[in-house]
Amino acid sequence: MSAISTILNLPPLESGDRLTRYEFERRYWAMPSTKKAELIEGVVYVASPVRTTRHGRPHAAIIGWLFVYKATTPGVDLQDNATVRLDADNEVQPDALLRLEVGGTSSISEDDYIDGVPELIAEVAASSASYDLNDKFNAYRRNGVKEYLVWQSYENRLDWFRLREGRYVALEPDEQGIIRSEAFPGLWLSVAALQREDLGEVLGVLQEGLQTSEHREFAAGLNA
Repeated sequence: MSAISTILNLPPLESGDRLTRYEFERRYWAMPSTKKAELIEGVVYVASPVRTTRHGRPHAAIIGWLFVYKATTPGVDLQDNATVRLDADNEVQPDALLRLEVGGTSSISEDDYIDGVPELIAEVAASSASYDLNDKFNAYRRNGVKEYLVWQSYENRLDWFRLREGRYVALEPDEQGIIRSEAFPGLWLSVAALQREDLGEVLGVLQEGLQTSEHREFAAGLNA
């Protein structure tokens, strides 16, 4: 228990606690040593220390890929582990997200957090048993996150879901093994290259997407 939580007479956050978002935030801010905790469907999840090959490296690859897209698409915001207040029962810290800075479904609050729904969220999950593919999956779907990408590190499997009529439908790679985002034109991913950690090919395929007329029109519309 931190000195702040002791002074305020607050119990520490523990996985499995059932809290309102208000109480979750109150306890979280009183525990500055806690690096990551999330409220998902009203239940607290406190993250374990991050493993290098199962999380840190895949996370860095996803961030690098999305950073290049952001760098060439003014008006798109990239965030790494930012707090997102989805609704009264869900306050999450996605591994990565893309959002529209203007005209999107989220905003930056006065206290510098994200309120609302980012257009794309990416998570690195240990396995299909993770809450990323269960309770968090349902929370993102219900709140209207348009695209949800999950990389299961143990299975080395990547799923990219698109919200259609209230359901998540998996986007399938084309004959070249490429998945193309519908929410962010030009955001292309070579699934096999990412799985074998060939970041040169990952970025090469992304550059192909960034050269398309669809991406040019999308970027021009963001800055009109």
